[in-house]
Amino acid sequence: RVRHKSATLNQQNEGSLVSALKTLLFFTVLMVTLPIGLYFATKAYVFEGSMKMSSSDSYFYAAIVAVLAVHVVLALFVYVAWNEGTTPKGKGKDD
Repeated sequence: RVRHKSATLNQQNEGSLVSALKTLLFFTVLMVTLPIGLYFATKAYVFEGSMKMSSSDSYFYAAIVAVLAVHVVLALFVYVAWNEGTTPKGKGKDD
């Protein structure tokens, strides 16, 4: 019986590790792609295209958008990481 419990705990630990690695990989990809994509998209289409700004001004404002995107991704990562190990009330198993 003790072996069964330790095997179950080991499987739960491996599952939580895989879940944590998937979360980390997702946010790593998001951290690389979102700010760079938003930088070029807002520079070309929003600031130079729609607002008719000069190239030097559009660099500045597109960089601000990219920095804000980094902060949003970091905040989302902290929120998800903070709540990842918790189970909602009523869904946990009472032993």
